[in-house]
Amino acid sequence: MIIVTGATGQLGRQIVERLLTRVPAGRIGLSVRDPDKARVFADQGVRVRHGDFTDPGGLAHAFEDATQVLIVSIDKLGEEAVRPHRLAIGAAVAAGARRVVYTSHMGAGASSRFQACRDHAATEEALRACGVPFTSLRNGFYAASAVQFLSRAMRSDQIALPADGPVSWTCHEDLAEAAAVVLADEGRFDGPTAPLTAAQALTFDDVARIAGDVTGRTITRTVAPDDRFRRQLMDHGVPAAYADQLLDVFVASRAGEFAAVDPTLATLLGHEPTPLSTVLRKQLPGT
Repeated sequence: MIIVTGATGQLGRQIVERLLTRVPAGRIGLSVRDPDKARVFADQGVRVRHGDFTDPGGLAHAFEDATQVLIVSIDKLGEEAVRPHRLAIGAAVAAGARRVVYTSHMGAGASSRFQACRDHAATEEALRACGVPFTSLRNGFYAASAVQFLSRAMRSDQIALPADGPVSWTCHEDLAEAAAVVLADEGRFDGPTAPLTAAQALTFDDVARIAGDVTGRTITRTVAPDDRFRRQLMDHGVPAAYADQLLDVFVASRAGEFAAVDPTLATLLGHEPTPLSTVLRKQLPGT
């Protein structure tokens, strides 16, 4: 049985949808905090059980009969992320899983300027020490983040963001499909994958041009000093820790941490990854 955690979230739900096209529903189990939100999968014959990363006893039940467990990383920072990941890894091993699969991030490393990448690196260390084979999916930077940055800017036709570097903006749909492929072909990768990225790394100068092409408007890219950007976020109610996290996206990109472009995702998909223009056309307000 393949167990998927976080199956009601944006990435996890799409992974399950695509996994259902590759393996029988009876071979898929979900570990979710709210089973009612996964009813659509239960109705298709998928096993749905309550599981919470902070409750090892509950995870033992949710992970029962696991051959593989996919741990979808949680949206927390520091030990608030790493500690639950460690508990989930331990529960997967205790349940007898032959392999633990984890949704990591391109650029994961202990010295990254981006906190989430340091957290992913710490989780990967726990995977290396867990005693069973693992696969760490080094996902490209989610294109949805570029959409979020742009959405605020579209009101004024101006993107005022800190200085940046190229980023391989990669869509959830492609990464979900890749995860399903890997789960259905157990053992295809051992350890961290190559970066699973789109075909181009783009700066926000590029993103502004693409947004203009998609909307038919002139989008101007201007540079906001780091401290002003952080202060404006906090003035709009963004907590300080999250404002720092958003700023660090730009700090890390300036250092080239998200600039890698690799063909592995295209190979898994069997076609070129979705370009950012397509993502913006679908998701940007007013398009």
